[in-house]
Amino acid sequence: MKNINKYKLFAVAFTALSLASCNYEEINTNPFEMTEEEGVMDGIAMGGLVTAMEKSVFPTGTQADDTDPVNAYQTAYDLSANAWSGYIGINNTFEGGNCHLNYVIVDSWVKTTFSNSYTNLLDPWKKLTASAQDNDTPELAALAQILKISGWHKVLESFGPIPYTQAGQGTINVPFDSEEVVYTEMLKDLASAVEVLTPKAVSGVKVMADYDLVFEGDATKWVKYANSLMLRLAMRIRSVKPELSKQYAKLAVEHSIGVMTDAGDAAGAGPGAGISLRNPMFWLADNYNDSRVGTTILSYLLGYQDPRLSAYCQPANSLCTVAVQAYDGKSYQGVPLGHLFTRSDASSTEYDSYYYYSKPNIKAETPLYWMRASEVYFLRAEAALFWGGEFGDAETLYKQGIETSFQENGVSGSVDDYMSSGKTPAANKVAGKYGFDFSAPCQVTPEFSGNQEEKLEKIIIQKYIALYPNGQEAWTEFRRTGYPKLNPIVQGGNHNSSIDNVRGIRRMSYPVSFNGTDQSKEIYQDALNKLGGPDNAATDLWWAKKN
Repeated sequence: MKNINKYKLFAVAFTALSLASCNYEEINTNPFEMTEEEGVMDGIAMGGLVTAMEKSVFPTGTQADDTDPVNAYQTAYDLSANAWSGYIGINNTFEGGNCHLNYVIVDSWVKTTFSNSYTNLLDPWKKLTASAQDNDTPELAALAQILKISGWHKVLESFGPIPYTQAGQGTINVPFDSEEVVYTEMLKDLASAVEVLTPKAVSGVKVMADYDLVFEGDATKWVKYANSLMLRLAMRIRSVKPELSKQYAKLAVEHSIGVMTDAGDAAGAGPGAGISLRNPMFWLADNYNDSRVGTTILSYLLGYQDPRLSAYCQPANSLCTVAVQAYDGKSYQGVPLGHLFTRSDASSTEYDSYYYYSKPNIKAETPLYWMRASEVYFLRAEAALFWGGEFGDAETLYKQGIETSFQENGVSGSVDDYMSSGKTPAANKVAGKYGFDFSAPCQVTPEFSGNQEEKLEKIIIQKYIALYPNGQEAWTEFRRTGYPKLNPIVQGGNHNSSIDNVRGIRRMSYPVSFNGTDQSKEIYQDALNKLGGPDNAATDLWWAKKN
């Protein structure tokens, strides 16, 4: 009762904070934000801000939010990272083919990526942090910090340098920090948040349980997630800052509460705190009929005879005559990246319409996951592979990652048999005007064998399968490691010739509005100096220059 009353006091003590007006903040208005007067009147000011942040890490919403979050998710992630990673194929073309799907950056789309996972989190984070300080509730500031980093690291890994150390300080134009600085500060901030939340977790204290859509106030799960996120970011910089990477990876896994280990530890926006969120990927596939399964993920699932196949993919419609029969007796087909099919072509008899190809097997109530325990096992396996026994045994952790992914997806099967099968990814060929001819992306088996680099490839391949459908993380890991090998963009479209067909899009260019005024131009140029290359989609980010 004491803790509940403490949070209720926020509604009385809460005062308006002035918003910083800077170019990157003005990109979009937070669609989930209430006025201070409404929050105070209803007594939910702080809780509403927590909910708003959770709905903005990846754009998602309730039925009452209508299709605004769906549209935001589509332009921010489905038409970019989900497609670039080979997870999702788009059953349509946009902008006359001059769009992300043909390696042409669309300014309004990248603006949505920045707005939804950066700008929409900025103001709630500032308000929560200020009110937590005023009311001596550091656990709320810690929660806000974790939520902020959950969204901002995706923006960092999409664009490069972002405002971080001076964000929210009320200046007109905020300088961008280098990627190295942002990673360092994010890791420090996560460690501090864990330090604050750990005693609350040990004492069984709930943090904003009535408004927390992710863990319903469970501080122990928030600590596990924060440690796991710390491990993810630490491994991201393993090749460029190995000592810092190892320091924080060790801090995460050796913590008294530790990292995610069970399927039930998963973090994501779904049904929680009495609110039912709607997965935007379901809406895009079943209502917009824009999203289908990508060809790359199918190559691995079909070739490995992976038991997760039916958990991830619906069989192709019976009208699809080019579907491939799988080990389960059902037939599947994926849509390639880079085609120029439009719905006006659907009456053509020259080919099979992409409309009938396999949909992602995602329901409206499926949580939109940010991170799951299987990913954490693969992160630990990589740490053990490069740093030895203090992180555990790499093969054991690799196997646990596969086992946990099976559990997370409700599938059964012998992991030992799966690993020793000797199977390799499948080739895929479809004839016709809009067909494609993809050889197998690689000849790698699931068995944990070979030299260090070969084992790393196996770890990342299995992580890639386990991450589905989180294309943002899969695209990021592909750029970091070069794995898994992806099916290339199909030839003949309106392709951006400056983008290598094998390496693909390396980053998003900044929204044009970042270079709009004299002062913002100066800050923009400084950001490019820190980026270390031109503001285009072919420039490698700091942590991805090896591959």
